[in-house]
Amino acid sequence: MRHTVAIAALMGGLASAGGAMAQTEINVLRVAVNDEQEAYYEQIAKAFEAEHEGVNVTFEYIANEAYKSKLPTLLQSDARPDIFYSWGGQTLVEQAEAGYLQPISDMLPEGFAETIPEAGLTAYSVDGTLYGLPLYATEVVFWTNKALTEKAGVDLDAIKTWDDFLAAVQTVKDAGITPIIVGGQDKWPLHFYWSYLALREGGKDIISQAMAGEDGGFENEAFVAAGKDFQELTALEPFQPGFMGTTYETSSGMFADGAGAFYLMGDWDYLPMRERSTSGEGLPDDQLAIVNFPAVSDPVAEGGEGATLGGINGWAVSNSAEPEAVEFLAYLLSAENQREAARQQIFIPIVKGTGDALENQFYAKVSKDVEDSSYHQIFLDQFLGASVGATVNDISADLAQGAITPEEAAAQVQEAWSFR
Repeated sequence: MRHTVAIAALMGGLASAGGAMAQTEINVLRVAVNDEQEAYYEQIAKAFEAEHEGVNVTFEYIANEAYKSKLPTLLQSDARPDIFYSWGGQTLVEQAEAGYLQPISDMLPEGFAETIPEAGLTAYSVDGTLYGLPLYATEVVFWTNKALTEKAGVDLDAIKTWDDFLAAVQTVKDAGITPIIVGGQDKWPLHFYWSYLALREGGKDIISQAMAGEDGGFENEAFVAAGKDFQELTALEPFQPGFMGTTYETSSGMFADGAGAFYLMGDWDYLPMRERSTSGEGLPDDQLAIVNFPAVSDPVAEGGEGATLGGINGWAVSNSAEPEAVEFLAYLLSAENQREAARQQIFIPIVKGTGDALENQFYAKVSKDVEDSSYHQIFLDQFLGASVGATVNDISADLAQGAITPEEAAAQVQEAWSFR
């Protein structure tokens, strides 16, 4: 689920030949999306062009993993995007500190920032200065195939704790059904488990405390407990055969084909999973359910049961961007365009007062979850920066395979944070 907008503005004024107005090119780079989402962005680009003579907006889409690897190189080159898709967090901080980003606080229309929730602005600020804007919020949930859980005799409403979920996984497996589908090859889908469990075990402040070096940092008991909880699950062998050789995209289609009962993934996958299914239609809505990540029965610290994990996804503005780029970004995030995204089921809007346009039951639930959460934690593989995030993904994959102990996993994350 992801895009970047590259905006390379040519010199304004008149061209030397014929006196024609020079064209301002706004190239938008983003993680690849489905056809409906791509059409949504193209529609907004054309509308902006119609209102701004001499401006041309071009979107470029790159697959998720390729995007992550190519972006750092692009930002260091003359081909850097002027607006690019961003997950915020420590990665944004590092990009700003490296001089790749442009402060935009004073470039936005008057009163525009007031339409964005404080949490969204904070996610795209460094030391109080805005370097981008949020587009939407996401939540990681257990997508559930109700036909399979009902066949196995699992009561979804009874899943309140991690022990309840482990029991449900075993019940599903005893019924001859694959309990969980996961794209282990890309590793980041596995980090959702360790990250969520760390929140549940350590409370909503555990990540910020670890980043500050308090109470043992990332070797705090809560992170070790998260690894132990995760390995209680993996000991049940809950994933599909060959899960470490399965990509995110493949796992998405597999779940939509009915290959397993549970699938821990963000709400963004609601439409893509259908397109990736063999039929192109996936599971019908009446066969789908959302189960929130359960609490742990005896946490290391209190306060983590109401936290959500996901993203506040949006855009960052590069240091080469012209004012037209920021103007387009504000246009993209107008209340009208956010409501249209909600109506089309593109994403859950973040602009204040636009969530009322959500008609999809799953999106409406996620919107309420995020609104009601005690704390919304951005994905750790993004929030902690590229190098530490990669370590979090690595240890999550290693824990899933039993290649390291929970203590070793926590120590590796702490070491990566110390030497970032």
